[in-house]
Amino acid sequence: MKTILCYGDSNTWGYNPHNGSRYDHKTRWPMAMKRLLNQGVPEDDPLFWVIEEGQNGRTACREDPVEGDRNGLRQIIPILESHKPLDMVAVMLGTNDLKLRFSPVPYDIARGVQRVVTAIQDSRTGPNNTGPKVLMICPPPTVESPGFKHIFGDSVDLSKKLSPLYRQLAKESGAFFLDAGTVIQTSKIDGIHLEYEDHRKLAEAAAAIVRENA
Repeated sequence: MKTILCYGDSNTWGYNPHNGSRYDHKTRWPMAMKRLLNQGVPEDDPLFWVIEEGQNGRTACREDPVEGDRNGLRQIIPILESHKPLDMVAVMLGTNDLKLRFSPVPYDIARGVQRVVTAIQDSRTGPNNTGPKVLMICPPPTVESPGFKHIFGDSVDLSKKLSPLYRQLAKESGAFFLDAGTVIQTSKIDGIHLEYEDHRKLAEAAAAIVRENA
C-alpha cells in the first residue's frame, strides 16, 4: 500500500466558500482522490492510503504576524515524521502568501514553496529512509471578489504569474507538477476557495499523477 500525504492550506482542509464551514470527507479533494485511487479494490485492502494535512491560512514559509502559527516550512518535518514512511507528498501552497501583509512577489512565493518541496525530499521520511516523492501543485489563480479583498487586495494578476514559476522550480527540484488552474477555478463567492465540483476535478487530476508515479 502506498501512503500519500496532502499538505496544504484551507483548500486542502476543505473550506466551503458559501458559509465558511468544512466540506464533508467525501467532498474534500484528498479524500475524493483516495476513493479514485482505490476504485475496484476491497475497502479493507486499499492500494493507497491518503492523509489530509490542511490548515487554514498556512503559508509556504512566512511567519504570519496576524494569524499566528501558519508557517508551512517550519511545520513540515514534525508532520512528515508523524506519518512516515510516506511514498509521496502532494503540496499545494502559495495562496495565503498573496496576502497584502506579506508584500508578495511571485518569484518569492514560488521559491518559498520550493523550499517546502526540498525539505520533504531531504527528510528521510520515505520508504527505507529515502525522501518521499513530491507533487508540487500550483493553486488556481484568485478571482475578483469582495469576500477577502481586505486581506488579499488585488491579487488576481499576481496569482496568474505563479504557474510558470512553479513549473520551473518543480522541474529544478525533480518534483512532479500540476497546474491546478488548468482544471479548476476559485469560487466567485469569495475569490479564494473551491466549489464542490472543483474538489472533484482536482482530485481526478492529482490522482492521475499519483497513480502513475507514487
